[in-house]
Amino acid sequence: MNDTPGALLGPAQIRDLAGRLGVRPTKTLGQNFVHDAGTVRKIVRSAGLTPGQRVVEVGPGLGSLTLGLLEADVSVVAVEIDPVLAAQLPLTVRETAPDRADRLDVVLQDALTVTELPGPPPTALVANLPYNVAVPVLLTFLERFDSLERVLVMVQAEVADRLAAPPGSRTYGIPSVKAAWYATARRTATIGRSVFWPVPNVDSALVLLERRPAPVTLASRQRVFAVVDAAFAQRRKTLRGALAQIAGSPAAAQAALEAAGVDPGARGERLTVEEFARIAEALDAAGPGTVVP
Repeated sequence: MNDTPGALLGPAQIRDLAGRLGVRPTKTLGQNFVHDAGTVRKIVRSAGLTPGQRVVEVGPGLGSLTLGLLEADVSVVAVEIDPVLAAQLPLTVRETAPDRADRLDVVLQDALTVTELPGPPPTALVANLPYNVAVPVLLTFLERFDSLERVLVMVQAEVADRLAAPPGSRTYGIPSVKAAWYATARRTATIGRSVFWPVPNVDSALVLLERRPAPVTLASRQRVFAVVDAAFAQRRKTLRGALAQIAGSPAAAQAALEAAGVDPGARGERLTVEEFARIAEALDAAGPGTVVP
């Protein structure tokens, strides 16, 4: 462990701690631990946190980012699925930064099942998200915790591009539209592979999301998202064809699209989240002839 209170974990400390705990990073949990203090502080700076802020961290692992967040004088609630790591995290903080230990809460739970968190509602989410569940976790937390005003996550570079993609771009898809329901998103930095242990076979990137009002619509979010899923299920199809099943027929899909002011011959990757909301509203207005998912 580091000798200097307040220091962050380096490569030697990470390996030593993992060895003592018998932790072997697994692809199943998407575990890649950050061991570079400069990268940790870069993430924390990019998050734009203010002292005293309540921050939720998902997948703290061995605690590299947790210590960096506590160094910024915020309080942290960390959600960890691995019982060994969850039990160790408070001990690591007490050993490494004892004066900050009282600002950490740990929740042993799968992030996708969390519905409430201890302490004040978090206003920021900062996390190195496991690659395999990054998008579901992000969307789940934006949905369930409307107190979140700002989110900074480190994800696979390809996922970062998808989340921040504008309509019409090659990478625009379901994650782009659903993230846009909650927030504006932009990719802020690329993170090299060498700062992780074990070294992943893909690059990572930081994505900053800032909460914005949801589109004004009479349709529910679930209904809008169902339309988004249907539109991208068969990307080569026009919206008239792609939405035929959810509308009840191609003709019904065309009528709803025209009512929403959307070209039936367009494809999903051209539409904004507001346009998808208008389509969902038009489908609802069409009545029982539509198939509600």
